[in-house]
Amino acid sequence: MSVRIPRLTYAYIPNDIVVHLGEPDEEAENVTVPFIDYVKNVASSELYPTWPEDALRANIHAIVSVALNREFTYWYRLRGYNFDITNSTKYDQAFVHKRGVYDNISKLVDEIFDDYIVREGHIEPFYAQFCDGRISQCDGMYQWGSVDLAEKGYTPFEILQYYYGNDVSIITNAPKEEFTANYRGEPFGLGYSGLDVMIMQYALRRISVNFPSIPKINVINGYYDEFTESAVRQFQNIFNLPPTGIVDKGTWYKIRNIFFAVTKTSELASEGILIEEVSEEFSGVMTEGETRPRVYLLQYFLNIMSSFFDTIPSVELSGYFGPETRNSVMEFQKTMKLPVTGIVDQNTWDILYKYILSIFANLPHSELLFPLFKSIPYPYIVYERGMGTEQPGVFVIQQMLAYISARIPNIPLIPHEKIDGIFGPYTEESVIAFQKIYGLEPNGIVDEVTWNKMAEVYTDLRRQEEFLNFSNIM
Repeated sequence: MSVRIPRLTYAYIPNDIVVHLGEPDEEAENVTVPFIDYVKNVASSELYPTWPEDALRANIHAIVSVALNREFTYWYRLRGYNFDITNSTKYDQAFVHKRGVYDNISKLVDEIFDDYIVREGHIEPFYAQFCDGRISQCDGMYQWGSVDLAEKGYTPFEILQYYYGNDVSIITNAPKEEFTANYRGEPFGLGYSGLDVMIMQYALRRISVNFPSIPKINVINGYYDEFTESAVRQFQNIFNLPPTGIVDKGTWYKIRNIFFAVTKTSELASEGILIEEVSEEFSGVMTEGETRPRVYLLQYFLNIMSSFFDTIPSVELSGYFGPETRNSVMEFQKTMKLPVTGIVDQNTWDILYKYILSIFANLPHSELLFPLFKSIPYPYIVYERGMGTEQPGVFVIQQMLAYISARIPNIPLIPHEKIDGIFGPYTEESVIAFQKIYGLEPNGIVDEVTWNKMAEVYTDLRRQEEFLNFSNIM
């Protein structure tokens, strides 16, 4: 079993967190949720929305810190578990799957989800233990006690120091796993100018390809004019944000999330190959319990859909059609007004596939801002000679190799007519040459190691090209 190696220099805000719906050794479902949504859920489960704002802020800092501590230290994964945190208050903090969240708590989390507590001399987020202080007591913060302190005029930081000591501090605006550009720290709108406006304009222009009702920003000049305001307002309308036309923290990170959702799908399309060329063949139904490779593709598609529909939960790319995947399928069916069976029949697959095609269509690389270019995720399928168009990843491999070989002559070019989604001898030869150059076993098989190295080389080359293009327009 592979385990990620903990980062030892800083904590970052993960895009997602995997929550085990039970105690660590209890057989229970794992759910993957966006980190910010996890914090909103826990805060709405642990706190009362009527509490003073300073008490809510102090408790949200503690909630974020507990979650980041578990993720940063790989507390559970280094012990052999396949999740980041549990929803058991005996071990971690309360998380109620699919519960609603309070509006005022949601807004506070949007503002401070990337702030966490550290103790002097430490780099890891502090495991800020807390309890209600009435029914249960602990060595950390009493939640009801924080209310009393806030009513006495204590600030959030003073509340944290009261319970955790004077040697704690708050790290603000921590770096994000999925974002290379962070929020500037305060809302901005009409009349503002700067690099953050330019980044936001690029992202919105790219998003408008998939959401045509958003006015397309043709002039990327870093000036927040009325047209940019109109695009922001329409984006906010689509994604259920207050349509203020002002980019606050919640709007900024929602733009970043959707930007990466659409650009990740564009990477699957790849330059020169249309996603429509991927086979639409689908034989038989998919039901709970299936472990065939096509389940990975189903799960990947569901995760793409979850970026655009709040009702559809994301799932772990496990290759196993378990309860989590069945639930996501049911939510997809419900959203599309299909019979809610949890079974992927021909009609469900066709509609899912058509939606994915509509997202994949016309996603040019030329509109990507170079700092935002991301790597191509491994789809957890091993590719080898003989695999055909039922595996869309072969197209991705061929397109990555075509791009790489045009810049690294020692890798033979795949003839244009052989970039057909079929893993034939030309593709195998190119893979072997790539593996030899980069010190991998030259077996012609694209496993996770080869895929990730190929994606790394490909994205580095693309990033260099995007950087040169960006420098030219500056």
